[in-house]
Amino acid sequence: MGKNLWCLLFLLAALSAPAAAQERKFEPVDEGAKDASWVGFRNRLLTALDKRDRKFVLGVLDRNIRNSLDAPRGVAEFRKQWDFDANDGALWRELPAALFLGSAWLKSGKGPRQLCAPHLAAKWPDDLDPFDYGAITAKEVLVKSEPSTEAKTVATLSHSIVRVTDWEVADAVTQAKQIWVKVRLKSAEGFVPEEQIRSPVEHRACFVKTEHGWRMVAFVVGLER
Repeated sequence: MGKNLWCLLFLLAALSAPAAAQERKFEPVDEGAKDASWVGFRNRLLTALDKRDRKFVLGVLDRNIRNSLDAPRGVAEFRKQWDFDANDGALWRELPAALFLGSAWLKSGKGPRQLCAPHLAAKWPDDLDPFDYGAITAKEVLVKSEPSTEAKTVATLSHSIVRVTDWEVADAVTQAKQIWVKVRLKSAEGFVPEEQIRSPVEHRACFVKTEHGWRMVAFVVGLER
């Protein structure tokens, strides 16, 4: 078989490869998993969040906790910002969502290094605008041609970075509660369920290990390294 024919076959194979093989990979990281004390603490915190154990949650907050990049620090502001006394407040949903993903160490300024969950902000590539992209956080996520589980699958992605053009798209079926995220791949556009993709600027919780145990020193939105 001639050299030119081999080149043509290789080109055709590359063009016909599934979109999953063409997207930039972003593998999960969990650096905290190497520390047994962190694993035990995280599990206790997740249990406390599930049970709305406010005493435990307040007990692990640093008194100078950062609440967002532009809000006052402190526990009082934390309680106010998160409507802490309401059982349906966003805290009980957003903090577990962050903790269920991996963690990574982050050194900021002159202070002690922090273990932040999820890992996205600490590991995000410098060459990609965090406001324009998201990370697929699961394996074999089906990208649909329309915002519906019944729509045609245009690609299958696993732990990839994709460009996002709309973070909140209603399901094509009026009665359905599923929210979709519109993404642009190299070969197509499509939709993925919102729970299977995450922005690097979404909520992240950061912790410091002290002589008294782990303390949450930040629960913020934004990208700060």
